[in-house]
Amino acid sequence: MTGSRSAGGRCTTPDDAGIAAAVELLRAESVVAFPTETVYGLGADAFSEKAIGEVYRLKNRPSWNPLIVHVATVDAARALAASWPAVADRLAAAFWPGPLTVVVRRAAHLTAVGAANDTIAIRIPAHEVALRLLAASGLPLAAPSANRSEGISPTTAGHVLRSLPDVPLVLDGGACSWGIESTVLDLTAEVPRLLRPGALNLRALREVTGAIALPEADTADGADRSSPGMSRRHYAPRATLVLAKDVDPAGLAGPVGVLTYESADAAGAEILSADPREYAADLYAALHRLDDAGVATILVQEPPQTEDWLAVRDRLARAAAR
Repeated sequence: MTGSRSAGGRCTTPDDAGIAAAVELLRAESVVAFPTETVYGLGADAFSEKAIGEVYRLKNRPSWNPLIVHVATVDAARALAASWPAVADRLAAAFWPGPLTVVVRRAAHLTAVGAANDTIAIRIPAHEVALRLLAASGLPLAAPSANRSEGISPTTAGHVLRSLPDVPLVLDGGACSWGIESTVLDLTAEVPRLLRPGALNLRALREVTGAIALPEADTADGADRSSPGMSRRHYAPRATLVLAKDVDPAGLAGPVGVLTYESADAAGAEILSADPREYAADLYAALHRLDDAGVATILVQEPPQTEDWLAVRDRLARAAAR
C-alpha cells in the first residue's frame, strides 16, 4: 500500500491499493477517513453497531448527535428509507451528487444509525474518492466530519490526523472544494424544513421545493434531533473566537489573530473573499491556520446579514458560543 504514517494514523493516496485497504477496514467494522466535496468524513458501515460506536468513541461525540449516511446512488438512498417523498427525487435529480442532505423516515431494518425519532439523514457526495470508496465497499457509510467533537471541521488530510491521530486510515484526496458542510433539509413534513444551512444556498433549493420552513428556535443540547450541526457550540477553534463589526485587535490580551473579508491593518490577518461561497470554502482552513499559529483569540469580522451568508454566519456563531 502506498502512503505514510503520521501521528499514529496512516495517510495514503486513494489509488487502487489505498481504496482496497480502506474497504478491508470498513468490512472489518473499523473506520476510515475520506474526502468529500464538503469536509473530510469519518466513515463506518451504517449497518454495524460496532463501527458506529467507534466513530462516536474516536470523535468523543455525544450519543444524541446523529450521523449522515453517504451512499453512491439514489436507489441506495431509497433502500434506507421507510418512505421516499416525490420532492426527494426532484432534489436528488437537481443536486446529487452534491452537498445536500435529505432527512426522511428511516427503514425499519436500519438500526445501527439514525436519529432517535425514526429518521435518517442521507446524501450522495460529489467527490471521486468518496464515490469510489462507496462503490468498492458496497456499503452505506455513516460519516460525520473527521475531527474531535465541537472542533473545526477538517478540509485536508493533515487536519484529520492532527485532530484524530488514532484514526486507522486517511485517504488523502487533497483539499475539499466546498469547505463547508452540506445543507440539510427535513422532508418528513409537507413543507421541507431547513435543519442546517450549508454549502447549497436556499435560493437554489427553493427553485425545486418551493417554500422552505426555517428553524423556529435552537435545539437544546441533549434533545432529539434529525441532523448533526445543531449543537449550540460547534466548529470551534482552540482559541477563543470573537465576532465583531470592528476587527481592531487593540485592547485584547495575548496574541490575536484576525479573520476578515475586507482589508485589515493587523499583521498576519487572514483576508478571505467577499464572495460567500469562496469565503466558506476557505473558512475552516483559515481557522486551522490561526489556531496552529498559537493565537489566544481569533477576532472575526461579522459577515453580512444576507441569506447568501446564512451558512457562514451559522458556523461562526456556533464557533463563538461559550
